[in-house]
Amino acid sequence: MLSSLIRRLTRALLWFAGASVLLVLLFRWVPPPGTMLMVERKVESWFNGQPIDLQRDWRPWDEISDELKVAVIAGEDQKFAGHWGFDFTAIQAALAHNERGGSIRGASTLSQQVAKNQFLWAGRSWLRKGLEAWFTALIELLWSKERILEVYLNSAEWDDGVFGAQAAAQHHFGTDASKLSRQQASLLAAVLPSPRNWSASRPSSYVARRAGWIRQQMSQLGGSGYLVQLDEPRKAPWTN
Repeated sequence: MLSSLIRRLTRALLWFAGASVLLVLLFRWVPPPGTMLMVERKVESWFNGQPIDLQRDWRPWDEISDELKVAVIAGEDQKFAGHWGFDFTAIQAALAHNERGGSIRGASTLSQQVAKNQFLWAGRSWLRKGLEAWFTALIELLWSKERILEVYLNSAEWDDGVFGAQAAAQHHFGTDASKLSRQQASLLAAVLPSPRNWSASRPSSYVARRAGWIRQQMSQLGGSGYLVQLDEPRKAPWTN
């Protein structure tokens, strides 16, 4: 009985692993039609009795402002070009901060955020964390850094029902994702930690200060020149 159960579990795990590899490999070239977070938001709105229309308009890499690309990296994951999906220094710092009490601090890289929003449900269970690590590893292995950032920018949430750079640019500034200025890009990046509570087009004093800090970080990273690093080979994780 036990051996039969183990065989069934093993078979199920192998099927899941194979299917997830094929799905991630498919999205290396095909734009994902949506994300699990978008599904959650839609279902959540039905239960709240206030249905929302999801706004999303996929834009390829070359049709998204370089200012936004660098702003998001500056605000969310400054080691993006060099890591393999996990920033262990940031994770250790977040754990130490959380142990001291106070607000919970996360340490998710852009790759982890793509894995979580694209394929998984919200929550903090160990199962979800384990699946997030699995999908993050697959994304890093099968996608280029440019593709990871492209999917992120087309999937990030920027207000209730507003997903992706094009919808965000139209919603907040009445422009296209390709035409976002440095100021506008920094404001969009500034609200990413809490996009349904903070506004890029009507920034609070805190959001404005955070956007200013992001612009400083963009300059220190080298501006759009930083993006060249996304095509450079990375060191193997065990050499860090």
